[in-house]
Amino acid sequence: MDQKSISIESTIENFLENISLSRSSNTERTYRNAMKAFSEMLTEKGIELSQPVSILSEKIFSDYAKYLKAYSPSTESLYINVAKNYFEFLAAEEIQNFNLFQTKLLIKNRTRKPGIRLPQFPQHDIEAVIDYAINSIPSLPAQNPSDHLINLRDSAFLVTLADTGLRIHEACNLRRGTIDWFSNKAIIIGKGNKEAIIRFSDRSIDLLKTYLNERSTLDGVSWATLASLPIFSRHDKGCGDKILPISTKTGRQIVEQRVEECLGKEAVGTITPHSFRHYFVTNVLKKTGNMKLAQEFARHSSVTVTQRYTHLSDEDLDRKYDKIFNQDD
Repeated sequence: MDQKSISIESTIENFLENISLSRSSNTERTYRNAMKAFSEMLTEKGIELSQPVSILSEKIFSDYAKYLKAYSPSTESLYINVAKNYFEFLAAEEIQNFNLFQTKLLIKNRTRKPGIRLPQFPQHDIEAVIDYAINSIPSLPAQNPSDHLINLRDSAFLVTLADTGLRIHEACNLRRGTIDWFSNKAIIIGKGNKEAIIRFSDRSIDLLKTYLNERSTLDGVSWATLASLPIFSRHDKGCGDKILPISTKTGRQIVEQRVEECLGKEAVGTITPHSFRHYFVTNVLKKTGNMKLAQEFARHSSVTVTQRYTHLSDEDLDRKYDKIFNQDD
């Protein structure tokens, strides 16, 4: 079969299948949503998905950008990038030849630039939750050994988020064998499938060791090797005798539950797992004033992302503002 006679629908399915094999489930979901919007746009233009892919041209990006105006600028930019990757896939597979340079120019000229949003988080509330995690959660009443393990796990989980800058899925994916307990470091595969070194604070390591020591009996009878066992495991009846990792959903529920216990029901939702990452980056900037260091610790691909936190860490500006506007003459 002539490659150019392949239907648009078939090439989209092949493209998404490739994505599912090489990207995370969350990324795959985003790509599917983007290509669904792309397909809907084609249908609105009278282009059937059963038609050959050869009818697509670089100019379709202008129509797609116009179609996405109902979406937020950040979603528009994301979905346009997915479509660009789809065109690059078609070119790489020699299904359709495109002028990729022209494609990139069209994207640059037709799409909106998402505004830069400053990360927001209640710093003092996060510090209260961290204090609660260290000094209160481990000693909370427990009706059974599983509840006690959950308390120790949640304590270690919250402090690990705050002191490492790990993203929620990265923390949930930690394995015992990934941590070097002598240097307090771990090698992980982070965002974009990039390998990175994570450093742990003394207090996070102490809490992790306390939790894992209490869990040692369960780990000892596990069918898996010790190194492959998750750092943060489930302790519900559904996992039986197996040591299974917590999901990102459970990670979010841990934050919600402990925030409610510490700050009250009205505080739920004001602090998310990612809030601890914002807290981490801001802490580095406050204590060092070193943008490059903060970028390295946060594993930001661009220092532009890290620069957003300078607005939150410049206490000197706050003091000067108070002196000008909030103090009596």
